[in-house]
Amino acid sequence: MIRKRFGQHFLEPAWVSKVIDAIDPRADEHFFEIGPGRGALTRPLAARAGSVVAFEIDRDLAAALRQDAPANVTVVEGDFLESRWMLDHASATPVRAAGNLPYNVASPILFRLVDLYAAGCPLIDATVMLQREVARRLAARPGSRTYGVLTVLIGHSAEVSELFSLPPGAFRPVPKVYSSLVRLRFHGPDPPVRDLSCFRALVQSVFTRRRKTVANALLAFPGASRLAPSAALSKAGLRGTRRPETLTIAELAALSDVYAQAVL
Repeated sequence: MIRKRFGQHFLEPAWVSKVIDAIDPRADEHFFEIGPGRGALTRPLAARAGSVVAFEIDRDLAAALRQDAPANVTVVEGDFLESRWMLDHASATPVRAAGNLPYNVASPILFRLVDLYAAGCPLIDATVMLQREVARRLAARPGSRTYGVLTVLIGHSAEVSELFSLPPGAFRPVPKVYSSLVRLRFHGPDPPVRDLSCFRALVQSVFTRRRKTVANALLAFPGASRLAPSAALSKAGLRGTRRPETLTIAELAALSDVYAQAVL
């Protein structure tokens, strides 16, 4: 039974081999699979990888997969967004992630992966299926309409590449949108920032007013009560007449550091 609240769209067999080949699992590699569903990717992934830990929120699907999963597959029932399994079973062994992400929680899962990497989970990369619109937001360039919070906060900690598109017919039930297979390669914050929470809050604040100038958009940022936007922009070497979507990750990081330093 498909539980609609989980936003599940299951990958058709004809597309499974294309996705597995793009992931390119090796016998000595270990994987987290997010949302295995009926195991369409789980089994061929396990056949080529060293081990797979599959996180499934649907108790019926988790139980069915656990019954006939290959020996090198561990099924963890529960919400990946809330699970501590990855940290409680932490080791120095590098791990990769893969999955067909539910459309309604794809962005939170991406942020969760970034946070896990920052917390010390040895993630190398994540190869995931996303709504194509989300994929294009991830890969957007400054100045484009799709450049925003997701682009900046994920791009600050991961290199993003879109591998290929999947038509609606690649899934059952058939969604109303195209999908993309995307790879995120994780790295430390680039550039480093003084205060990561300050950086994230600033990015989210200015992009809520993306049609304003940066000087005006900064008025939505709590730090503006401690340091006037004009002064902060001057210290960061930025013109206040620019729009938020024109600022690069490095420029937003520099502006964040000005505010982080101002409260020291």
